[in-house]
Amino acid sequence: MDKARASAAEAVADISDGASLAVGGFGLSGIPDVLIHALHAQGATDLKVVSNNCGVDGRGLGVLLTDGRIARVTGSYVGENKEFARQYLSGELEVELVPQGTLAERLRAGGAGIPAFYTPAGVGTQVARGGLPWRYAADGTVAVASPPKETREFADRRYVLEHAITTDFALVRAWRGDRDGNLVFRRAAANFNPLAAMAGRVTIAEVEELVEPGDLDPDEVHLPGIFVQRVVPLTPAQAAAKQIEHLRTSVSSTRGAVPA
Repeated sequence: MDKARASAAEAVADISDGASLAVGGFGLSGIPDVLIHALHAQGATDLKVVSNNCGVDGRGLGVLLTDGRIARVTGSYVGENKEFARQYLSGELEVELVPQGTLAERLRAGGAGIPAFYTPAGVGTQVARGGLPWRYAADGTVAVASPPKETREFADRRYVLEHAITTDFALVRAWRGDRDGNLVFRRAAANFNPLAAMAGRVTIAEVEELVEPGDLDPDEVHLPGIFVQRVVPLTPAQAAAKQIEHLRTSVSSTRGAVPA
């Protein structure tokens, strides 16, 4: 089956208002930027997003957030987005914060058909006890708080029960992919992308280089095509357009000179 689509707009056309999305990326590394912008142009709103973070102001998922198109976020890091903080604290946005490793495993478990699992992360904290503010009221009080979670002891150590995550759609970015949906991720982009792809009932992958079935070495495939329903090949310009969250330069020399 040829899963390639002619455009990102075609690939996201059936994402409806209120849909849940698992979105790959870490910061701005490996984000499915072309698909995010296509979804922004498509107009879907009231989205429920599961992603490590929600982009930054005006970039990545921040594009959707700024326009008020995201109703709920499940993630593990929110420190680079001032608009995110404003919406959360004003009660416009519901936020479920999850330990980063737990979030990764909840996505993987969803894709593997495992409904729940026990983890030591969060035991003895509000993650397990409940009471974390998911949504604030306009007056600053907590309108919706996280519920307490089941805990259980194994081999003299206590664990907390976490539920798997599945979503209506997943948006991911891959380095290479074929028309069957087999994907290869490169370096830091192999962050939450494979896990998000597993969790989506309909997974849409933008790929920097589209190849024919059989061109990928099976030993190099990071995610088999069974998890992917649509593939969007990027243009060379789209593939090269990668953003940097924080650009830093440094000089390292015992004499203070700039190395050659």
